[in-house]
Amino acid sequence: MDTPLSTIAVVGLGTMGTGIAEVLARAGHEVIGIDISDAAARQAVAALEASTARAVRRERITEEERSDVLARFRTFADLRAAAEAELVIEVVPESYEIKQQVFRELDAIVSPTAILATGTNALSVTRLAAESLRPERVLGLHFFNPAPAMKLVEVVSSVLTAPPAVEAVTALARSLGKEPVAVGDRPGFVADGLLFGYLNQAAAMYEANYASREDIDAAMKLGCGLPMGPLALLDLIGVDTARTVLEAMYSESHDRLHAPAPVLRQLSEAGLTGRKSGRGFYTYQAAGSQTVVPDALAPRDDRAAVAGRTVRSVGVAGSGTMASGIAEVFAKAGYDVVLAARGQEKADTAKGRIAKSLERSVTKGRLTAEARDEALARITAAGSLDAFADVDLAVEAVAEDLAVKQQLFGTLDKVCKPGAVLATTTSSLPVVAIARATSRPQDVIGMHFFNPAPAMKLVEVVRTVLTADDVHATVREVCAEVRKHPVDCGDRAGFIVNALLFPYLNNAIKMVEEHYATLDDIDAAMKLGGGYPMGPFELLDVVGLDVSLAIEKVLHSEFRDPGLAPAPLLEHLVAAGCLGRKTGRGFREHARR
Repeated sequence: MDTPLSTIAVVGLGTMGTGIAEVLARAGHEVIGIDISDAAARQAVAALEASTARAVRRERITEEERSDVLARFRTFADLRAAAEAELVIEVVPESYEIKQQVFRELDAIVSPTAILATGTNALSVTRLAAESLRPERVLGLHFFNPAPAMKLVEVVSSVLTAPPAVEAVTALARSLGKEPVAVGDRPGFVADGLLFGYLNQAAAMYEANYASREDIDAAMKLGCGLPMGPLALLDLIGVDTARTVLEAMYSESHDRLHAPAPVLRQLSEAGLTGRKSGRGFYTYQAAGSQTVVPDALAPRDDRAAVAGRTVRSVGVAGSGTMASGIAEVFAKAGYDVVLAARGQEKADTAKGRIAKSLERSVTKGRLTAEARDEALARITAAGSLDAFADVDLAVEAVAEDLAVKQQLFGTLDKVCKPGAVLATTTSSLPVVAIARATSRPQDVIGMHFFNPAPAMKLVEVVRTVLTADDVHATVREVCAEVRKHPVDCGDRAGFIVNALLFPYLNNAIKMVEEHYATLDDIDAAMKLGGGYPMGPFELLDVVGLDVSLAIEKVLHSEFRDPGLAPAPLLEHLVAAGCLGRKTGRGFREHARR
């Protein structure tokens, strides 16, 4: 069953098919492009001509090489043109009926040794293979869009697929400069299986009016380092496409996280499918444009907004990394800062940590020595919260324990002057429960910084039902002063970022538990296929498995969704003391520092 794969047919010359054809032709393969639409075929040829012309202008290929590439790509309207192909890749619409019809016709056309690959990202490869006369030669070959740029290729085997066929296309993917990841047959495979659950939750969050589309997208870009926010990504993928993928996933998993959010159906049926139609979650300049234009939902500059309270001095409670980072942020922005800890020694140690951080900024040329000295001079280290008597804003960054925070806020209530804003940096606890520990819950708000605070631009601003309007305005104004991007959200578990991030991480763990894919393959799939800066297991080990488990438990407790129950593997690792980088072992082994 040794197959050279020198001649390859691509059936379906839409955006994906055209991209795959380009990758193959530029790698030296004879490519037979097949589409029933003459217009699609002409557009595919034009796209290849344009991309190779750009490559010549950029001196990446010669004019002679360009001519060779163009000569290797031929287009046809009839499937019979695939007769000489050793591999056929179909990328026709996501429909069992259409794809099965293509496979039935190909059975009567291609050589018995030819490999038939489906480019589906949502349908069952096994079901498609079962319709073929030679199911052992059928597999999934899932490229990512745009195919010329994206490195990931998922090679999908069914229980019927012969290993030599898998080996042949895996070798092909590597020869194309791609990173092949071997996965089994389940809707969404690895990358889309994890990605679309996250996108669906973001759509549901928006539909619930919990946060604006702009704030949801900004939160995930700034809080997680993602290249695009989830709602903008849904518009790019196509709302109708996302709905199709999710329906296939839900029919298989029956996991509520995969049940398409109603807003996806509503937008799809209204023809508001995203960029390609000119409108989806956002409105675009024209169909196919990537330029967002203001619409009725766009945020407005409200000149009549409530004015915030005056803030000149800030108290930061805590002595850990987060407290030190927040104090540094305020001091560099020109605020007088009181950094209070449980004892003068702890406070002095925290200020020493800030001094080292500022010195690193000077060494890297990000800060002048004068600015360093001025910032450090603005920070007063104190061994008691009594030093907060005159601060205008008090920010706590102590242990993520409700009883501890409530006790601290009870003290702040007694110490801080009337009118001072009291903020908690909690990432998972109910802000209102903390506010109720005081006699002035209207002055309490969530101000969730991200670690490391000096570097991360995002702050989640969490209002409770009791928070005063001018307190909310104050925190947003302060965020602007310290050059952070505030996003508004309500007081519920996980806020925006953690509510979307941790179910995704939990689902990645479940994939490993089910022996569906390896840690390395899942991490590679999300970095190469989803543009994530870190794979889920890399991130879990950095965050800390104990921290992750605690957040998962809070989300599960609040939303009561079985799909949010922490993966048993996560619980077992935490029980074993394998907490990630900080202990030297988590999902992977790490060198102790």
